[in-house]
Amino acid sequence: MAAKLKKGDKVVVLTGKDKGKQGTIASVDPKSGKAVVDGVNMAIRHTRQSQTSQGGRIPKAMPIQLSNLAMLDKNGKPTRVGFKIEGDKKVRIAKTTGDAIDA
Repeated sequence: MAAKLKKGDKVVVLTGKDKGKQGTIASVDPKSGKAVVDGVNMAIRHTRQSQTSQGGRIPKAMPIQLSNLAMLDKNGKPTRVGFKIEGDKKVRIAKTTGDAIDA
């Protein structure tokens, strides 16, 4: 099945403690249905000091369920993602505007 949300997409969080926050997808794990979004769902990780890193309490973005994310269209509003066949290519479209997302 084609991915509705991909790495680099601007998204907004729909539910949970970070509701309303916006960010860019850093990575997607389709098998577990989760994505890591920059600045969203942050957790404190306690790390030991090493020669390369300082150590201490480091904030880290944790995975969030894909169903709790919505793509932002060109107007900055949350939208669902659909698919359309243009020529011989399958492209993602924003349901609110009908525009192609990755043209």
